[in-house]
Amino acid sequence: MTDPSAARRPLLSRGARLLLGAVPRAVTHARRNPPPEGVTLLALASASVLLLVLGLVVSETAFPPVAQVLPLLGGGLLLRRQAMRRLLLVVTVCIVWDVVDLGLHMTRVGAIVTVTVTGLIALEFARSREETGLGGLRGDTVLVELRRRLELQGALPDLPPPWTAEAVLRPAGGGPFAGDFVVSACTDGRLEVALVDVSGKGVEAGTRSLLLSGALGGLLSALPPAAFLPAANAYLFAQDWEEGFATAAHLTLDLETGGFAIASAGHPPAVHFDAGSGRWTPLEATGPALGLLPDAIFVASTGVLRPGDALVLYTDGLVEVPGRDLAVGIDKLVGAAEHLVTGGFPGGAERLVEQVAPGAADDRGLVLLWRER
Repeated sequence: MTDPSAARRPLLSRGARLLLGAVPRAVTHARRNPPPEGVTLLALASASVLLLVLGLVVSETAFPPVAQVLPLLGGGLLLRRQAMRRLLLVVTVCIVWDVVDLGLHMTRVGAIVTVTVTGLIALEFARSREETGLGGLRGDTVLVELRRRLELQGALPDLPPPWTAEAVLRPAGGGPFAGDFVVSACTDGRLEVALVDVSGKGVEAGTRSLLLSGALGGLLSALPPAAFLPAANAYLFAQDWEEGFATAAHLTLDLETGGFAIASAGHPPAVHFDAGSGRWTPLEATGPALGLLPDAIFVASTGVLRPGDALVLYTDGLVEVPGRDLAVGIDKLVGAAEHLVTGGFPGGAERLVEQVAPGAADDRGLVLLWRER
């Protein structure tokens, strides 16, 4: 006998999936298409007036004057300066009305001071968000989109057997933005990867990373390998940023022969695992950081990746600790990499970062590439 509910279950499950899928789409649509700022201002001003009326009519204990901080906090998060000033005017009128109607005593004086300080902080926050281009309801959307684009641009291409590559980027202190990024290209049997460390931290470093990753990604695909770092240096030098420099490691790999070249622009040395000898060896490549000298020269280190070999590129945040020699940090990284030989390279990039610098105060970036036996 056929269960009638069985025929309905696929419909119900499809309906549930549609409903669940519609929720994030609706939230995304709301974030990208927020209501006009005038509507938000009207809602917050109405809330301020409502709090005043409830305090006068219902109970001052339940709705005290200090509750006016709530619309002010909302205004600091959602409004620009001009609208925020209008909201401050409405709140000020409500506070004055409350004092005139109920009199002035010490409790109300404390509430006035609290509301005044909160209003000044909210106005400054609105000013800061507006001047940085993140004002109003779209500010958080801009930051989320920035982070998403950096993550997408840092993805490495799928490589044909026997090659595999992994990349890990970790912001300083677990923040959302990093000054480290990866750009890569794989065409005509050749893989190119650039691991870059931009000066600065936080949102400032994130915006520079986004700008440079787009520019360097285009250069990587358009220029021969030997011209990449000189062109990147010329581009960065032309930006004329204050403290606007970057370090970079540029890897070129022939996927047919395994021949590789690593050029460095002020970057710590990459390490090469030779399966024949069973040893990890730093590869010294010389060159100044990008953006410091207009006619910098970059000298590459070359070699061959044979079956079982591996390469590790990393930024200085992984091995550099104030007051400690850089060589000590590199030795620690090599010691952790020794365990990959016995434990296997898959997932090794994540394990190396966790073992060497799990909670460093600087951004950390690492690329692990290996050739299967």
